[in-house]
Amino acid sequence: MTEIFSAYKESDYKIIAQLADATWRQHYIPIIGEDQVSYMVGKFQTVAAITNQVEQGYEYYIISYNQIPVGYISFKKEVDTLFLSKIYVLNTYRGRQIGKTALMFIEDKAKTYNFSTITLTVNKKNTNAILFYEKMGFKNIDSLIIDIGNGYVMDDYKMEKTI
Repeated sequence: MTEIFSAYKESDYKIIAQLADATWRQHYIPIIGEDQVSYMVGKFQTVAAITNQVEQGYEYYIISYNQIPVGYISFKKEVDTLFLSKIYVLNTYRGRQIGKTALMFIEDKAKTYNFSTITLTVNKKNTNAILFYEKMGFKNIDSLIIDIGNGYVMDDYKMEKTI
C-alpha cells in the first residue's frame, strides 16, 4: 500500500537525502555520468539543500510502500502553475503504481491550490520518464538548457499537464 507523508523536519530530510542518493545514482549515472550525478546530489539533495528549498516554498513528501520509504516528491507553487520539481522511486519498487499514485496526489494538491496546470522539467535523454509523463497526460511545451554550475547543464524538456 502506497502512502505519502509530508516531510517537515530534519529526520525527514535525512531520509529524502538517502533516497535521493540512491535513486539519482540508479537512474542518472547512465544518462549524465557519475560526476554530474554526484555534483547534483550534493548541490540539490543534501539535508541543508532540502532545508533551504523548503524555506523557499518547496514542499517535500516521502512516499512509502508497505511502510518502507521508497521515494519522494517535491513541488512548488508558482504564479500560475504547480511546478513538480522531483518525483523519484527506488528502482526495486517501480511497476507497482507508486509513481501514478504520487502523480495523482500532486494533481490533488494542484487543485487544492486552484491551479489548472502542473509543469515539470525532465532530462531529454530520460526516455522512460518522458513516456510515463506522456502517458499521464503531460505534453512537451519547450526545450531548456539550464547552467547549474561547475561546467554542468541540465538539458531538459519542459512539460505541462492541464488538469
